[in-house]
Amino acid sequence: MTNEKHRKVVYQIYPKSFKDTTGNGMGDLRGIIEKLPYLADLGIDIIWLNPFYPSPQRDNGYDVSDYMAIDPRFGTMADFEEMVEKARGYGIGFMLDMVLNHCSIEHEWFQKALSGDAFYQDFFILRDEPTDWVSKFGGNAWAPFGDTGKYYLHLFDETQADLNWRNPHVRKALFEVVNFWRDKGVEGFRFDVINLIGKDEVLENCPVNDGKPAYTDRPINHDYLRMLNEASFGKADHLMTVGEMSATTIENCLLYSRPDRKELDMTFNFHHLKVDYKDGQKWTIMPFDFEELKRLFHSWGQEMSEGGGWNALFWNNHDQPRALNRFVDVTNFREEGATMLAAAIHLSRGTPYIYMGEEIGMIDPDFETMSDYVDVESLNNYQILLDQGHSPEEAFAIIQAKSRDNARTPMQWDDSANAGFTTGTPWLKPGKSYPEINVAKEKDGKIYSFYKALIQLRKDMDLIAEGSYKAAYQDHPQVYAFERHDQKHRLLVLNNFYGEATEIPLGDFADGEILISNYETTTLGQAVTLKPYQTLAVLQTVDH
Repeated sequence: MTNEKHRKVVYQIYPKSFKDTTGNGMGDLRGIIEKLPYLADLGIDIIWLNPFYPSPQRDNGYDVSDYMAIDPRFGTMADFEEMVEKARGYGIGFMLDMVLNHCSIEHEWFQKALSGDAFYQDFFILRDEPTDWVSKFGGNAWAPFGDTGKYYLHLFDETQADLNWRNPHVRKALFEVVNFWRDKGVEGFRFDVINLIGKDEVLENCPVNDGKPAYTDRPINHDYLRMLNEASFGKADHLMTVGEMSATTIENCLLYSRPDRKELDMTFNFHHLKVDYKDGQKWTIMPFDFEELKRLFHSWGQEMSEGGGWNALFWNNHDQPRALNRFVDVTNFREEGATMLAAAIHLSRGTPYIYMGEEIGMIDPDFETMSDYVDVESLNNYQILLDQGHSPEEAFAIIQAKSRDNARTPMQWDDSANAGFTTGTPWLKPGKSYPEINVAKEKDGKIYSFYKALIQLRKDMDLIAEGSYKAAYQDHPQVYAFERHDQKHRLLVLNNFYGEATEIPLGDFADGEILISNYETTTLGQAVTLKPYQTLAVLQTVDH
């Protein structure tokens, strides 16, 4: 039986940068309402929103100070309710970001704990002696808990205190958060770093990999997710859930996402977006490792398929530079590269996620000075790179390539001032490309129409929504290829990741038909010549 969720496509909006309706330079909920017709035309089913809850914004809203309210800078609860209702009229639902591993130290739970309330002190992970774990934002993962002599755990910024999931009162409070938004008509949840919630009862030093093995994918994590499922979203079959999994494994993601486990619908992993990290380090520059990219896609695609798990598929999000700049010669082949990257995941097995602007081929902003950047991670690492001996020019080039601000620039709506995002001063400068690359120009163009066609294929074809995944042409030096199979059809998907043409023998698919391609003239025979950055999907009916 077809799982209707597998036909859906998710569109991620970074609310701060989507559309400003007040002129204060920051996107808002009413801006999303204004652009619902655009998203309906694209054909997406679910909008994932990054956090819009009250927050000190030390980590762009992932430091939540009130889980059940709207930050006034984004609007009101009435705006939210109107947005949900109007989107429903277009057949679009909302997926909210749930940050349940940690909360802001400005949250009332932490403030009550600091004031000496023992009930709330047990909401957090307090110890007399810190371990040697390293925060994911750098430095020790423990900070002094007021003047008590104790320390609290923060796997992220020191203003983000990890919550103690071993405490049933914490679980109850967090389950209530999910149910609050479910009752508001939300149709999905994206759980932030949810594979880190299950810390061991006894926390010990772990010098391996900054301590990650001591708190990542622990067995109790699966117990907690089943409890969360049963107490909240599991009560409604149509709700879509995805877990962001930090430094995870295929083995665990099968457990997280297999339907019989009653944990989550699907998982995000990030291994494929580290293939341009020199020696595994983000703040470096190197060409992407195509062989490693293929290996990761094939291993995750095939093993999740064979084991009955489900992947969330994506190239871009709010924490990543634009994929076009990382994997494509954007100067010469922006349109071909954008459409090829899209087909490589939209025709694969899993749920595709589109990050705002991807559907019009947005690229990195090409900022000119460090003063253009606002992301704290980028600013900190520029200084670290200088301290390591890099010249200012070298350090700046690395920030340009890897900054999270690359993805957070305002959505490019038209060629008017500030890309049509705001009438005021934008919180972050728009990219230089907006006069040429914007919705007004691209809506009739190649990339946008190709995305629409891919989204429609997933809705129309069981093969794409549900078919199995099989690696193909694994030894080809410039083509990532896979097959999709069901009882009626086979589909061969060929993706040329380079700016040079290459020939592929088609074998059994020589008598197939072209389902979709990003070039108009392609002739099938015993072999086919793939043009630069060409994607080609060949469909064959299976004889019984």
